[in-house]
Amino acid sequence: MASPANAPTADQAGPLRRAPSQRRSRERVERILSVATELIAAQGSDALRMAEVAAKAGISIGSLYQYFPDKAAIIRTLAERINAEGRACIEDGLRGVDNAGELRDAFGRLVDTYYGLFLAEPVMRDIWSGLQADKGLREIDLEDSRINGRVLAEVLARIEPGADPAGQFSRAFLVMQLGEATMRLAVSVGRAEGDALVEAYKRMALRELAGEG
Repeated sequence: MASPANAPTADQAGPLRRAPSQRRSRERVERILSVATELIAAQGSDALRMAEVAAKAGISIGSLYQYFPDKAAIIRTLAERINAEGRACIEDGLRGVDNAGELRDAFGRLVDTYYGLFLAEPVMRDIWSGLQADKGLREIDLEDSRINGRVLAEVLARIEPGADPAGQFSRAFLVMQLGEATMRLAVSVGRAEGDALVEAYKRMALRELAGEG
């Protein structure tokens, strides 16, 4: 949802084998992640190799393993940073929404912002591909959609106080999960087609959120 460079700092990354406590160590982790991002952008997550990351980061393979035990740990760190930025964006975008009109406007702006982030950092798509290739990592993506779904469901609860909470969450969860998939598809095709896909998603999602789906 956002550029890894703008995400939380290295000492906040969960899957690190050794949490960097000193500035030099934090800078090394950031260099590792920057190199990994460049390699993923150039050749995809499947082709990412720990030896290449170490070489391009200017460190030994042993030093790399001190921070990241395997490729999955690197991808997980990058994904969690992106997800954290995205959750903050969603929470800010939906904060204070209390009626259907506000939701329509806020959701439309949120989708446009989200799409803009993907266009600016298409490597996000490749990091997501890395998540999907690993069963354990797929849970990260799923949980992120659940968290975002709960945020959206809270808005629906304010707009429709008498509706079934479970049904509201199901709708919100589905809308958020499909939104992620739409963005990744949109940046995989030409710009005109991608724009059309995003607009189609907005219309579909808003109908579903309004109970018209």
